[in-house]
Amino acid sequence: MAFDGSAIQALLDGAVARGAVHGIAGLVVNRDGAVFHHVAGEARADTLFRNASMTKAVATTGALQLVEQGRLSLDATVASILPEFGQLQVLDGFDADGQPRLRPPASAATVRQLMTHTAGLGYFFTSDKLLRHLAQTGAPSPLSGEKRSLSVPLVNDPGTAWAYGVNTDWLGLVVEKISGQTLGSYLQQHVYGPLGMAESSFAPSAAQRARLLRVMQRQADGTLAPSVHDLPATSEWDAAGHGSYGTIQDYGRFVQAWLNDGAGVLQPATAQMAMQPQIGSIQLPALMKSALPELSNDVPSMPVPQSWGLGFHLTMTDLPGMRSSGTGDWAGVFNSYYWIDRRKGIGGVLMTQLLPFFDMPVIETLMGFEMAVYQQVGAALPAA
Repeated sequence: MAFDGSAIQALLDGAVARGAVHGIAGLVVNRDGAVFHHVAGEARADTLFRNASMTKAVATTGALQLVEQGRLSLDATVASILPEFGQLQVLDGFDADGQPRLRPPASAATVRQLMTHTAGLGYFFTSDKLLRHLAQTGAPSPLSGEKRSLSVPLVNDPGTAWAYGVNTDWLGLVVEKISGQTLGSYLQQHVYGPLGMAESSFAPSAAQRARLLRVMQRQADGTLAPSVHDLPATSEWDAAGHGSYGTIQDYGRFVQAWLNDGAGVLQPATAQMAMQPQIGSIQLPALMKSALPELSNDVPSMPVPQSWGLGFHLTMTDLPGMRSSGTGDWAGVFNSYYWIDRRKGIGGVLMTQLLPFFDMPVIETLMGFEMAVYQQVGAALPAA
């Protein structure tokens, strides 16, 4: 059965026509490659996107390669590889005079906890505590391009809670320390190159930058205006948490590799392990509250069983007319999203470049996109 993308094409075109987005790209892949690709508005076939947090899964894939080679242990402490990590303390709050209350963590964070966002680290835009600490100390944010932005206090004791943060940035530094390469050069050699992700990098050329979709900002009245927020033109480190750029076709090649149990970059057993829950009894928060509304809206959790694997959020139940149990996914702050449904052998990538994250017009488009994909593949693929 051929994949008929007409409904998805109409959905993406409609999102532009009604002013929900200024540019958008959608891609659907199965285990053999792309079965649908469409761009609308300001997006073009060769448009480059800021992957933002969609970088995390790719960097984690690089770290998992080192695990299967026996060069890295998931249960090694981060400080045993990067001693500077051992200097980080937990921010418990602030005294009456406004001074931060810091204490040593109750346990040492592990590499596995970096991959699952349970190492105790946070993000300034999802933690009021960290945002206040940054304001008081003058410390830079990770979006400044300054590497010292990673040396902020922990917000929890390692292994006690799930908190979104600079975990994957530290994981990228682990990859660099073990491999002796920059993260960008390591991924070029071991992920981008093998998968044919020819346009992906942490340092796009001037010609590539000219193909970047501009970032727009949702206004209070629902319209879009140019955003003042962007990734820095230069960075002191290859930010594994947010720093890569690429085309949607490149990211589709990455999704395809994971649909095929890591083919081209990982052994099947490693890929299967990464897509299993790795956080034990730790629950994901019901609401990921925003501390900086211009960067992100509050992100409510779906009221369904879910967990976290190694580098991926996991949906742990079948969603009617949508993804299967065990599907991995995540997103980028500029409202780009992907999912990897290994059971049904289908994945999707939807990319735009607008703020704040979890923009409702984009979320509605994303939901419609996923449902339209499964309407097409439902008849063509077995349910399990």
